[in-house]
Amino acid sequence: MKPGTAAQIVRFALVGVVNTGTYYGLYLLFLPWVPYVVAHITAFLLAMVGSFFLTSYFTYRTRPTWRKFLLFPLTNAANFVITTTGMYVLVDLLGLSSTWAPLIAAATAIPVTFVLSRTIMLRPETPGTAESLGESVARATETA
Repeated sequence: MKPGTAAQIVRFALVGVVNTGTYYGLYLLFLPWVPYVVAHITAFLLAMVGSFFLTSYFTYRTRPTWRKFLLFPLTNAANFVITTTGMYVLVDLLGLSSTWAPLIAAATAIPVTFVLSRTIMLRPETPGTAESLGESVARATETA
């Protein structure tokens, strides 16, 4: 294991806890006013944006760029596929309780999600093309 990877894993897990809490809080906030699917999607997207910035600044201590921002949802897609497949295998094929299966499936997704997010967030940018989100917003503000 590379130096610093263990610390990144711990920070990754902490961001996951914060992201889950953020999602659930937003979901409950929106639920009284919109259908549950709309509440779920809105909360998921907002939490994912927050997770991107926490993952960038806190977990990997790297500058957020538009490229990373656009690739980041792949980590959530991978997590969804792994947990959904895991649920099916655990419940339908192995007969495990559907109460505990989500926790086990989620735990199996963590290593893959970590490696994928690490690859996206720490991949070197091509010189001259890696405008940070902050630089982009500042430039847009200056021209407005």
